[in-house]
Amino acid sequence: MPIAVDIDVLLARRKMSVGELSERVGITPANLAVLKNGRAKAVRFATLAALCEVLECQPGDLLRWVAEEAAGA
Repeated sequence: MPIAVDIDVLLARRKMSVGELSERVGITPANLAVLKNGRAKAVRFATLAALCEVLECQPGDLLRWVAEEAAGA
């Protein structure tokens, strides 16, 4: 998928666990794992906004476009 999700990077910088993030955002750890591992087909703007609020970041800090050739390499 050409959209990469960098939640792991921000969690490490904030020294926060997946469990703490899911609790503070209000989504299940399983749904957060789907998003974090790049298996999500969509993300609600409300969820994206909550992630940005909790992680104190911009949407572009969480999501980035990766060219198809680079993604497969």
